[in-house]
Amino acid sequence: MNFWTKVAGIILRNRYLVLLIIAIITGLLASQIKYMKFSYTEANLLPENHEVNLEYNKFLEIFGEEGNLVILGIKDSSVFSPKKFNAWNHLIDNFEDLEEVDFTLSIADVQKLKADRSKRKFVLEPLFDEDPKTTEEVLAIKKQLFEKLPFYDNLLFNKNTGTLQTAIYIKKELINTPVRRDFIFNKLIPVVEKFEKENNVDVRISGMPYIRTLNSQNIQDEILLFVLGALLITAVIFFFFFRSYRATFITLLVVLIGVTWAFGFIGWFRYEITVLSALIPPLIIVIGVPNAVFLINKYQQEIKKHGNQAKSLQRVITKIGNATLMTNITTAAGFATFVFVKSDLLREFGILASINIISIFILALLLIPIIYSFMPLPKKKHLNHLERKWIENVVDWMEKTVREHRIGIYFTSVIIIIIGIIGVYQIRVSGSLIEDMPKSMGFYKDIKFFENEFGGIMPLEILIDTKKEKGVMKLSTLKKMEKINEAIETFPELSKPISVVNLVKYSKQAYYQGNPKYYQLPTSQEQNYIFAYTKNSSNDSGMLKSFVDSTGRYARITTFMKDIGTDKMDDIQERIQTVIDKEFDKEKYTVSLTGKALVFIKGTNYLITNLVFSLSLAIVLISIFMAWMFRSPQMILISLIPNILPLLITAGLMGFFDIPIKPSTILVFSIAFGISVDDTIHFLAKYRQELIAHNWRIKPSVFAALRETGVSMFYTSIVLFFGFLVFTLSSFGGTIALGGLVSITLLFAMVSNLLLLPSLLLTFEKKIANKKIFKEPAIEIIPAEDEKIED
Repeated sequence: MNFWTKVAGIILRNRYLVLLIIAIITGLLASQIKYMKFSYTEANLLPENHEVNLEYNKFLEIFGEEGNLVILGIKDSSVFSPKKFNAWNHLIDNFEDLEEVDFTLSIADVQKLKADRSKRKFVLEPLFDEDPKTTEEVLAIKKQLFEKLPFYDNLLFNKNTGTLQTAIYIKKELINTPVRRDFIFNKLIPVVEKFEKENNVDVRISGMPYIRTLNSQNIQDEILLFVLGALLITAVIFFFFFRSYRATFITLLVVLIGVTWAFGFIGWFRYEITVLSALIPPLIIVIGVPNAVFLINKYQQEIKKHGNQAKSLQRVITKIGNATLMTNITTAAGFATFVFVKSDLLREFGILASINIISIFILALLLIPIIYSFMPLPKKKHLNHLERKWIENVVDWMEKTVREHRIGIYFTSVIIIIIGIIGVYQIRVSGSLIEDMPKSMGFYKDIKFFENEFGGIMPLEILIDTKKEKGVMKLSTLKKMEKINEAIETFPELSKPISVVNLVKYSKQAYYQGNPKYYQLPTSQEQNYIFAYTKNSSNDSGMLKSFVDSTGRYARITTFMKDIGTDKMDDIQERIQTVIDKEFDKEKYTVSLTGKALVFIKGTNYLITNLVFSLSLAIVLISIFMAWMFRSPQMILISLIPNILPLLITAGLMGFFDIPIKPSTILVFSIAFGISVDDTIHFLAKYRQELIAHNWRIKPSVFAALRETGVSMFYTSIVLFFGFLVFTLSSFGGTIALGGLVSITLLFAMVSNLLLLPSLLLTFEKKIANKKIFKEPAIEIIPAEDEKIED
């Protein structure tokens, strides 16, 4: 009696105990679902101790969270009528006193800096004291604002287009908490919508807190869409193949318990739900259904053969149990390679996916035979699908193609390899924070609006350490910073920079009676008396604290980026770094580029390196696994070729269709490889069994294995194809690409395993088909047919 015969006996003799244990585990995991929480920050793709992360954390320590700005914009000529102009200025009153808001800045808050000659200090005066009542008054304010106050240009308005902007700064300590979500959905959006309705205008909203909140909500909404979509489409396909409500119901029950476990594990591990971990529950459905296909198909074949239910259920476990265990282990191994990546985002995804894949295998192996044991035997109509003519025709076509057109299969494979390699060279890398965001959503259109009007919404920061207290306010330092400002202004992808330099230039303008032509840094002769005015002023300390730390040692230059890829970012960084290296002596200053956008882009580049590592590791692990299973070095190469070819096709398609490598599409290769190898294991396991039965004659063994496994491989591949296609319902570009690419890869993998794999076995028959090379496997993957099984 072998191991799996014992397992079958234990499962079927202890049906009630097994069901009770599954119910208890399901209940315990379901109780953990309440601990699931959604991520309130962008995923950090870099290890904590990475240089880029360390620089960013240092910046946060000095100046705090930089992504706390929500901006409202309006581009409408009618806003310069008194009623709408005043309404726009008073819109901010709704937010000023809220506990979530640090401070706000609108045109109503604009203060003109003036020099008080008698007291030798600068004073602040409001741009206007009371609401303008006539159009002339509004236009006078507009003229003064646009022509006399360059300090506020690109901060509160765009003088070229007449667009106005209002800034709301959320308290930094609340920015990465659920409070941010409540503020956006319950306070900000309703007030803005009411304002739009009352004034018949279109208000644009953006800023990182707003984008992140709506993005998180989108992820939350899509989990339900994916789970229901995957359940529906796999159920329909399953029913189409099996024409059995009973089999469909059992399969859905198994995967629904698997989904409950998946959510439970996320809660148990206290992981946040990100755009990747949101894919786990539907992924479990898609991977769980093929397990059910193999188990139920085998049960029905056995019933048709001898009609004995007890023997059929035992044979399901003994014959399919080992094969499905091996295939699930290889699939889990494909995901588990992410565990070795230093990115927390991918590590968590790898842990969750691999644990849940093994869990859904265990659930299917236990529940399907046990549930069938309580049910009557399948009727003849439920077994008709085993003799369906169209599937026989498909298998006949595959057999004929392998027999008669092997050269054509190889020629086609070579052509595909060449085309794939050409496509690979066209793949680009994308590190954009917003590229994957839903293009049809209003907030994405608003992002583009602010990019066009104000140069972007993603903060890029330059941190300057003068290594001395009050070192920032030295004229020599300010002049060096101005050189960086000038460099930034040459890039159309970046907004005008904001720093202490702007304030000092504004101070000089104020000293010269507000004449805008003096909006520039003071000369060495002017600095003493202008800075003397500054020291006597108490009003500017609040403005200064945003740009200079309390000691005067550290300064920041803030600019905002458009949605650009890694190539442009590398060019921008290189050119700014050249200016920094030229202007700032490394012994006297430490200057670093940082900011959330830069961290994300660097994280993407880091992941590309890790992609190569994780995929290579998956191939090596699975190769070792194949070698251990089949005890034949030659079989490793033969089994890998049909599975690497589809990956090359996918990479080529990404190049030709301009689908970039990014955090979401990086997963395609490891997922597809781990799943596609399953077909190879099923085929080779059956092939080895047929070799023994046919006395080591290759041809009959290959074609017998093709006929036996072809139907199940075809069924499971179709289920997987449409299952992953569910992800194309997403509004996230990366998730759509992931779903489409994995679907296509698995389809090619099926064709490759059913045509190229048997062709290779036939071509290299003399080298691999003898007992010395094809030794007894480490594991009996499919037990021999004549094995005695207890009833």
